[in-house]
Amino acid sequence: MNELEKQLHYPLGEALPEPGHCSTVAPGVKWIRMSLPFVLNHINLWLLRDAIDGVEGWSIVDCCIHREDAKAQWESLFSNELDGLPVLRVIVTHMHPDHIGLAHWLCERWDAPLYISATDFLVAHMACSGQDTFSGERTAAFYAAHGLNDAQTRAKVMDRTSYFSSLVPSVPDQHHRLLDGLTLRIGAHAWTCISGYGHAPEHMALYCQELGLLIGGDMMLPRISTNVSVYEQEPEADALKLFLHSIDRFKALPASTLVLPSHGKPFTGLHIRIQQLHDHHDERLQEVMEACTRTPCSAADVLPVLFKRPLDFHQTTFAIGEAVAHLHTLWHRGDLVRQRSPDGVYRFTTSESRRP
Repeated sequence: MNELEKQLHYPLGEALPEPGHCSTVAPGVKWIRMSLPFVLNHINLWLLRDAIDGVEGWSIVDCCIHREDAKAQWESLFSNELDGLPVLRVIVTHMHPDHIGLAHWLCERWDAPLYISATDFLVAHMACSGQDTFSGERTAAFYAAHGLNDAQTRAKVMDRTSYFSSLVPSVPDQHHRLLDGLTLRIGAHAWTCISGYGHAPEHMALYCQELGLLIGGDMMLPRISTNVSVYEQEPEADALKLFLHSIDRFKALPASTLVLPSHGKPFTGLHIRIQQLHDHHDERLQEVMEACTRTPCSAADVLPVLFKRPLDFHQTTFAIGEAVAHLHTLWHRGDLVRQRSPDGVYRFTTSESRRP
């Protein structure tokens, strides 16, 4: 446990749900943990006791990626944890593969509707349709414009055009739209949607005042900082500003709120964690500013400034987006200026460092 984690509290201790089983975190709220084949090796999913139109059952929150062992674990959960009741709806916090990957299968398996923000629903449809999205020619050009322009990287980007669809082969054709401020009656409790930006197009967290719970999705994680990236679909976005503004909205929740994150363990200390994330990004922004003051920098140039460890290709695709996000915040603030060099690469610098 690092020093920042020691400032948080984990009411459930070190206990984790067993594969194919759940842990109860509150009345009618169960915690599922499934493995992922990435460096970030797990995702937390949630079962909420529900009733719709007089029918008793459960709502699922988030789904895991499309893979056979995840399906098998879900089948075990259906046998062991639902008390013989059906799944009534599938709620997805956002469209990233580990959250929406099995939504189509779960919705078909239980003839259950999908609940998600309209923005993430549409982006997920686009991404799994096989269009040039998150990979391919346009993404390779975007990376190259930010200094990641070597032949090996370009070849890998061009070769992963089916990356999203391999993890999310389909998305349900219809959805129930989640909106900021919307209150869902899930069983005996009211859950309020809180929108968030910067990590996903329109992420939805769920807060239950009666239970003192926040299903934070990826917007509020205890141990790692959420990936905040700029993508080629919105190449001049200020994603970091959006993210920091979004997490500040959680300050209105009680300090005693139990946060149910998508990765890591349930924790209390929400207000402390919000400040930690602000401090973290302030430090990274200062480091990027200092680097760009010394010499004009591309996003690729500041990768070793932001990330002190070696990165594989998969990690690099996240890291370059995050590097652009930090540069863009400084650029949009007016702290840095941007130039496109003769080699086609955007470089960022201060006005002072441009002087001869």
